[in-house]
Amino acid sequence: MDFSEGSALEIVERLCSAYGVTTQKALAECLGVPAANVSNWVQRDSVPGSAFVKCALDTDSNLNWLTTGKIANASFDERDDSLRGAILYNEITSNGGKPVLRRIMDAYGFTLQKQLCDLLGISSGTVSTWVRRNYFPGDVVVTCALDTGASLEWLATGKGGIKSKSLDEKFNIALPRKNLQAGTLNPAESWNVDLSVLNCNITKPLLVTNGIKSWIVDEDVKNISNGRWLLSIDDKFDIYNVSILPKKKLNLFNTHSEFLCHVDDIYVAGKVVVSIDCNN
Repeated sequence: MDFSEGSALEIVERLCSAYGVTTQKALAECLGVPAANVSNWVQRDSVPGSAFVKCALDTDSNLNWLTTGKIANASFDERDDSLRGAILYNEITSNGGKPVLRRIMDAYGFTLQKQLCDLLGISSGTVSTWVRRNYFPGDVVVTCALDTGASLEWLATGKGGIKSKSLDEKFNIALPRKNLQAGTLNPAESWNVDLSVLNCNITKPLLVTNGIKSWIVDEDVKNISNGRWLLSIDDKFDIYNVSILPKKKLNLFNTHSEFLCHVDDIYVAGKVVVSIDCNN
C-alpha cells in the first residue's frame, strides 16, 4: 500500500532522525526488529506501516512528516508517557485482528467490510486473514490515519479519542521562515500560522520577509509562469513579478529594478502564494 513518499532510504533516515540515532542498527533496536530487517527495507525500497506507527507513537513525530517529509516538528496529542518502547510495541501488536479492523471501519464510516476492501483495493480474504491471525495491518492503519484524520494512537491501541488534535488542526503549523537580506536568505525563527484561512493549496510553504514586506512561498512550485516568484539571479535572491515573453525571455520587475533576461539565467526557488504588506 503506497502512502509514503521518497525512497526507503530517505524514510529510514527520517525514522533515524525522529529517534535521534544515526545508524540502521540503532534504528532497528528502537523499533524492536532485527538489524537485517532495516537493511532489507532499503534493498526492497519498502518500509512497513508498523514502523511508522511505532515511531510516531514512540517519538511524537508528525505522521505526515514521517511518511512524506513535508511537515516536520509537529506532535500528537498528549498521552501516557509510560506507553513507549517495548510496552508500546506489545500494546500495538496485541491490538490486531478484529478490534483494529473495527476502528478502521469506524474511522472511515463504513458498515461493510466490502466498502473497506473496495476503497483500499484489497481482497476480502486479506481482511479475513487479519481477523483469523489477529494480525496488525500497519500499512492500513497509517493510510487510515492520513485519510481520515483519526488519531493514530486510537487506531493502533484503542486508547484516547478517535480524533487527533494535531491532524484535526494539521494546517496550524510552525511555518519555516527566512529573512531576505542583500540577496541572501538567512534562516529565522518559525512562524506559527493557521494556513486553513487561505483558499489555496500550498505543498511546501516558506515565509520570506525583508523587514517591511513578507511573502508565503510554495517551494514545490518550480514551473515558471506569469505571477510573483522567489528567484535567484547570479546567486542573489529576490522577489520578482514575472511576465513571460516569446523565445523564453522574461520581463522581471520589482520596486528596485526592471529588466529582461532568459529563462535559463534564473533559478526558481518557489512561487509567491501570499503577499503581506505592512501599512505604516
